[in-house]
Amino acid sequence: MLSLRDTEKELLARHIGLGSVTADFTVGNGNDTLWLAEHVGEGGLVYGFDIQKQAIENTAALLAERGVSDRCRLICDSHHNLLKYIDGKIDAGVFNLGFLPGGDKGITTMRETTLPAVRDALSVVKPGGCLLVAVYPGHEEGRLEGEMLCSFFEGFDQKQLSAYCFRVLNAPTSPFFLFAEKSKRADI
Repeated sequence: MLSLRDTEKELLARHIGLGSVTADFTVGNGNDTLWLAEHVGEGGLVYGFDIQKQAIENTAALLAERGVSDRCRLICDSHHNLLKYIDGKIDAGVFNLGFLPGGDKGITTMRETTLPAVRDALSVVKPGGCLLVAVYPGHEEGRLEGEMLCSFFEGFDQKQLSAYCFRVLNAPTSPFFLFAEKSKRADI
């Protein structure tokens, strides 16, 4: 069977190389941040955001253990404030919505900050770059976030941005992801 996680990594890898600048807008326990750090190499940079101090600490420990801390900038702030921290363009960005695995399930990403964050993230993605958003519709806010984001991405002219939705059709509450690639001539 197709693995959505493997598909995510395969799509992201097409846009990331040594020296790339990337962002993990929801670091959680650091797994995506680590993957990005390993793929950007020593000359690259990964911005990592989370509102929870525990997520930042978990991620910092994982990055230190793997020897890639020097290529990461961890930020304990909401992803919707990303423009305060990212002053250039990025090759790729990742959102893994929902809640911190193993953490308080009452603290989740919310539509009112997710949409501005995704919009701003797209503004800092380079032409030819990409943005991946993993959605967890198994809880009400996740379902509503997914509907909102699908509608948002549907509104783009394909000459500027190609947006894709990867989901298991016969498992409506299982996680899915949205993948957006900017045109090389995009001005969004």
